[in-house]
Parts: sequence; structure tokens; C-alpha cells
Amino acid sequence: MSNAIRKQVTEQIVAALENNLVPWRRPWRSPKNAGRPTSVSTGRPYSGVNPLLCEMHALTHGLQSQWYGTFKQWELLGGRIKQRPSHVKPGEWGCRIVLYKPVSKQVVDEAGKEDKKRFFILKSFTVFNIDQVEAPHLDRFRAKAESSELEFPKFDQAEELIQKTGVSVRFGGDKAFYSLPTPIGSWPNHVGGDYIVMPSREQFECPTSFYETALHELAHWAEVRTDWDREKHSYEMGELVAEMASCFLAAELGIPTTDLGNHAAYLANWLEAMRGDHSYIFKASTQASKTVDYLLSFLRPAEKVEEVEPAEQVA
Repeated sequence: MSNAIRKQVTEQIVAALENNLVPWRRPWRSPKNAGRPTSVSTGRPYSGVNPLLCEMHALTHGLQSQWYGTFKQWELLGGRIKQRPSHVKPGEWGCRIVLYKPVSKQVVDEAGKEDKKRFFILKSFTVFNIDQVEAPHLDRFRAKAESSELEFPKFDQAEELIQKTGVSVRFGGDKAFYSLPTPIGSWPNHVGGDYIVMPSREQFECPTSFYETALHELAHWAEVRTDWDREKHSYEMGELVAEMASCFLAAELGIPTTDLGNHAAYLANWLEAMRGDHSYIFKASTQASKTVDYLLSFLRPAEKVEEVEPAEQVA
């Protein structure tokens, strides 16, 4: 069952990338309630591959809010799922996401001694966006429209994040990269630093491009601190992790993200890898979520909560 779920998820994301849809990017500022896809039951952002699945679902159906819940979770809150539009195929109105559920099993070893073995199984279930729910009393979960008046954006939270990490950022030149503390494998990085190199702010065409690039390199800095094995994984996977992590962070901090730009060269490699390995996107997205959670812990306390079966979650 797990392999079938992985295959289905991978095929969804491959199809999106083939159509130049990058589900982890948002080329606009996120208003209130329009950030990282989040469970209405737990109040925690989805992790792993689930944010990508929710983003593709939102783009497909024109949904704006970040809040998702199962049929039962919305029902417990007094909501009712809207009827599936006639143009939407059966089974495609909701968003199928995945969950690793802990399971315990009694086993007997060779000596005849009983022991409890704990492992995880991959399950899928369907969630709906608040925009697909009829319930006026739940309007607090809907995305709020912002003023259309244009103004020069300031991203204080991003500045605060960079400052609180204590990362050394060196400005100047025409390259952006993270210099590893020590040489690792064949990774094309400068040696001996544990610092980020960035062009000056004035060299970027717009402020969002500066933050987008800074967050990408900050994600590489965080990877070193979250047990990411650079020798085990490919350079392209490391770039995909940083690409997704920077976009997740941007959504969390209200910063729009542009098109793939200089990351487009990796697209063909990502597609090839995903077609050949259905676990590829799961590994990358899981690490991206870990990277984001690590970085956001500098701005807010980290929560340690074990995920439970969706049917068991209550508001």
C-alpha cells in the first residue's frame, strides 16, 4: 500500500513540474490565513510531502486559505463540505494527503521471548480546504483580502530570522552560495567557512529576490545542523531541499516567491530522479520540513507533538 501511495504522489508532482507548475512556490505575498497549509484540528503546519499536495490542490481549485481538515473535522466544527462541482471528477474535490501512523505489534524472538515492536505504516486520507466548506461562523479561517495599494515591502521577520540564527553573511561580488565548514564529497562548495556569501542588496532587481536567495542559502546552512547527509544524497536533491525550504519559509514569513529562475537547470534532473525513485520527493520534502522547523525555532518555540490518526483528532 505504501508503494502505491508513493507512486501516486510522485506522479502528481511530476505532472505538475512537466506543466511548469512548481507547487512549493507562491509568487505573491500571503495575507492572513493564506500561508503554509495547516491542519485545522491541530493548528500545526503539514510536513513532509503534504504541503506540496495541498498547494497543488489549492492551485487546481482556486483556493486561498491555508486551513485544511477532514470531512469529520469540519463536521465537528459545524461545517458542511460543499457539493462537488460538475466539472470536477469524482475523488478529486478533496485533497489526498499522507500520514505515517505508529503501529505496535507483539513479536516472539528466537529464544521465545515476547517483545513489542513499533513501526510506522503509510496511510492516505482526504482533507478539504475551508474554502470548500459552508459555515459562516468559520470565516475566521478564510484568507483575508488585503489592500491593493502597492507599497515597498519590508520583511522584518526575515531580517529577524537571519539575525537570530547568528549566521555570518558576507556581502559583495556576483555569486550567492553557502560555504561548508569542511569539504564534503564532491559538493561544489567553497571550503573552510560555515558562512553565506551574497551579492549586495542593491544588485537585486527587487527586494523579494534578495530574501528568496538569502533564505535558499540559509536553508543550506540549516541542513548542516539537521543531520542532512550530503555524501549520501545527490547535489541536485540538496538543491531541491533548499529550494522547497526557502519557499516554505517565504510563505511563512509573507514573502512572495518568483519563478524558478536560476534553479530551472535542476528541473530535468528532479523529474528524472522522481520517475526513477518514488521515494525521492518524500526524502526531499521531509528534509525541507525539518529545515524549516529548525529555522523557525529561532523565531518561536518549537512544538514536540506526535502526529495521530486524522479520525482521532478533534478541534
